[in-house]
Amino acid sequence: MESMRKRFVIARLLLLAALAGPACMLAATTTTAAPAAPEVAIGQPLRAAQLDGLNGPSRPLSSYLGRPLLINVWASWCGPCRAETASLERLAWMDPARSYAIIGISTDDDAAAARAWLAASNATISHYIDHGLQLENMLGASHLPLTVLVDARGRVLERVYGAQEWDSGQALALVRTKLAGGGHATKE
Repeated sequence: MESMRKRFVIARLLLLAALAGPACMLAATTTTAAPAAPEVAIGQPLRAAQLDGLNGPSRPLSSYLGRPLLINVWASWCGPCRAETASLERLAWMDPARSYAIIGISTDDDAAAARAWLAASNATISHYIDHGLQLENMLGASHLPLTVLVDARGRVLERVYGAQEWDSGQALALVRTKLAGGGHATKE
């Protein structure tokens, strides 16, 4: 009799689990998280954001207003991102006149991995880490690397996907045309 009672209880529990399973799945599929803020369209200004420093101090994105900005979005695990790093450094050092800033935004989940890569690459450009996909979504980083050219008023001018040689003639022409600063850079 005891064995039959145990089987009955087990059967009821299995039936409840079977009935509750689809309800839980339905609840999980109908519950929506807060939607991510969309990417900023070309010609539109970047939204306010706090930049969390990886190899320097943290600062608000708005502190770059007043001069053009080249933002490189990368990750330490991304081979093409790592490959273009040296050209961004060379671009930053080409002219000390400092008419536009160059910064990097890491999408790494692990800030220590991003810092380790920056130390290994001897980075001098200011780099920041993204949190909660805020910058990644705002900048439109659907794949990496991504470089975003921004004017002095904070408006997105151009998105360039994929690794580039940023100190090559073709890339310099793009930067000079879009940022209209004669190709001068700062290592911000």
